[in-house]
Amino acid sequence: MATQAIASPNIFDTPSGRVHDRVHDRIRERNSELLAAQQQRARRGPTPEVFFVKRFDNTRLVKAADPARAKEMRLFAVAMATLFALIMTYGWQHLSSIEYGYRIESEKQQVQQLEEQNRQLRLSEAELGDPARIDGMARQLGLTAPQPGQVVRPDAVADPNAPALAEASPMLPGMR
Repeated sequence: MATQAIASPNIFDTPSGRVHDRVHDRIRERNSELLAAQQQRARRGPTPEVFFVKRFDNTRLVKAADPARAKEMRLFAVAMATLFALIMTYGWQHLSSIEYGYRIESEKQQVQQLEEQNRQLRLSEAELGDPARIDGMARQLGLTAPQPGQVVRPDAVADPNAPALAEASPMLPGMR
């Protein structure tokens, strides 16, 4: 039989060859479909993506309390709260120092402005208190130089030999 298959150029040249041709065509189509699918899978990656639906019913499960785990979680929470507080304190101090720096610079500028204003006021005081200016204004108003004895200086030391004017002072009760 093997010799017959080799001798004939086409194994489907039998009386039922038409059936075999249809089977051969179906196999060829199936192979080409498989090749196309394989090539498409090669484009997506070496392994096909397969998803399985798994249904679990966990309604009857009850979580057991673990005191060691609860203690660990409390300790972790305290550590995180402490770390958070330290970080927030550092941030608050940092931002406060920046704010104080701005405030100090603002105060320095204000001091400079006040010093300049003080300098301007001292200049205007010196200008207004100039004796030559005051004398010129007094002469325009018709004032003259004071007569001797007309000017009394309270801060000057009185001459003990100079004549003194009598002054009346009110008597205090109980001094009669």
